Amino acid sequence: MAGQNIAYIRVSTLEQNTARQLDGMTFDKTFTDKASAKNTNRPALRDCLEFVREGDTLHIHSIDRLCRNLRDCQELLDSLLAKGVSVHFHRENLVFTGQDDSMSKLMLQMMGAFAEFERNLLRERQAEGIAKAKVAGKYKGRKRALDGDQVEEIKTRLGKGESKAALAAEFGVSRQTLYAALSR
Repeated sequence: MAGQNIAYIRVSTLEQNTARQLDGMTFDKTFTDKASAKNTNRPALRDCLEFVREGDTLHIHSIDRLCRNLRDCQELLDSLLAKGVSVHFHRENLVFTGQDDSMSKLMLQMMGAFAEFERNLLRERQAEGIAKAKVAGKYKGRKRALDGDQVEEIKTRLGKGESKAALAAEFGVSRQTLYAALSR
């Protein structure tokens, strides 16, 4: 029995369009994430990894759509190959079946390293831009999750014996955020 052709598509933000990835191709099932590839903790990727079976081929537009660091790339590929799943990266024209030659492995490692390098450059440019905006007084950062009145109310209610966990849930913040707000 021949395996299925599965697609994994990823863009970094909700606003980005997935249309250019694997355009015009037909698959038995497609998994799509709109999330950063800074790590492998992505819902559709997790579902895809659980779904694929021996004999399937996982189609991915390019290596950087799967991962943005070399370690994740190698670990994901190794786990897929161990399950008997072939992986096809279309832009790089690389197919991994578990019977791969040294040149294919080198290409994967180089492309994975470039993806990681590109992500690091992006983060550096972002940090530089934020630093310049702060100096110019244009960067205010993210809005606080709890305003001053809410923090005062929480302090009062804590004084009356209410639990931090219950108050955090009521105000829709994590306990860590609540603790940070109380220490300001």
